Amino acid sequence: MSENTQMRREIPILDLFSQYSEIGQETEAAVLTVLRSQQYILGPAVKELEKELAAYCNTAYAIGCASGSDAILLALMASDVDEGDEVITTPYTFFATAGSIARLGATPVFVDIEADTFNINVSEIEARISAKTKAILPVHLFGQCADMDEINALAAGHQIAVIEDAAQAIGAEYQGRRAGSLGKVAAFSFYPSKNLGGAGDGGLLTTDDAQLAEKLFALRTHGAKRKYFHDYVGLNSRLDSLQAAILRVKLSYLDGWSDKRRKNAETYGRLFTATDLVERGVVQLPVLREERRHVFNQYVILVDRRDELKDWLKAQGIGTEIYYPLSLHEQVCFQYLGYKTGDFPVSESAAQRSLAIPIYPELNDEDQRYIVSMMQEFYNR
Repeated sequence: MSENTQMRREIPILDLFSQYSEIGQETEAAVLTVLRSQQYILGPAVKELEKELAAYCNTAYAIGCASGSDAILLALMASDVDEGDEVITTPYTFFATAGSIARLGATPVFVDIEADTFNINVSEIEARISAKTKAILPVHLFGQCADMDEINALAAGHQIAVIEDAAQAIGAEYQGRRAGSLGKVAAFSFYPSKNLGGAGDGGLLTTDDAQLAEKLFALRTHGAKRKYFHDYVGLNSRLDSLQAAILRVKLSYLDGWSDKRRKNAETYGRLFTATDLVERGVVQLPVLREERRHVFNQYVILVDRRDELKDWLKAQGIGTEIYYPLSLHEQVCFQYLGYKTGDFPVSESAAQRSLAIPIYPELNDEDQRYIVSMMQEFYNR
């Protein structure tokens, strides 16, 4: 299909305007209720959201906090990760995963990813466990859960904690169990681009451990279980009531939105298969593992000539994003860890070839056909 046979379209990587047109009145009413209550910090809206999200994730407790990054940091702190400890994680993730480890004086120990799911390669974890290992921090990247049964078995054998980075995976499932209920504690993000996104930063932790939950509730308020009496050196990391009110409105739509993302992923699969792009090897589609519910926070493909393709799609009005352009072990701030290029080849290859294309719930079939046809045109040039 040539450029002249199809009218140019404008398709952003994420369309929050369409989402707001659906829920705007409800959202504004919820915000107005908070404004009229004048209870902005850890008010009733936060408590109700915590109850609802604990039920949604099938956990006993949910603890709101200020951001997804803080959620990871708080999970590590509550798990007693400290200076000199090691935490095993992936080099192919958002910076906060490893950055939170380093902030505590602990050492991120990287394990390469699977070539098809982008999640941590479980078969390589045990070789990286040492006497200093305090926790394993798997990431449910792009909305598909890591192989948690094997990870939990490894952790149990070595008596170390499992902390889920579920920032991109709210509502995802592993063998019928929800993300957030698969480890000792889990961290979520409500950054606006997430499937459940707020109107700013926000985060959440989930756990079934009563003592851990009590500690997390304290750590988020400067380590105080009661006002002005501090058991720990904690953070000022509270989810505010305005964000909670907005998130409560959106929570009722979340499963429907995730189902639409999954439907859009299936449509991409059919459209790409109808071309020769996959057969030629210039496009590799996401792989869905059995017994997983992938919620597609992003739809990430691996492509040849990635940067050229990205520029071409932009010229055709199509928004894309690169998650992530440089593996964490190659970042300047982590040079002290002693890793070098070539240590994690699968992660490095993904960084060079990955491209996220639109997957948001309001995306329609015609938009998707246009995206795939423009990619076909690029590779046929």
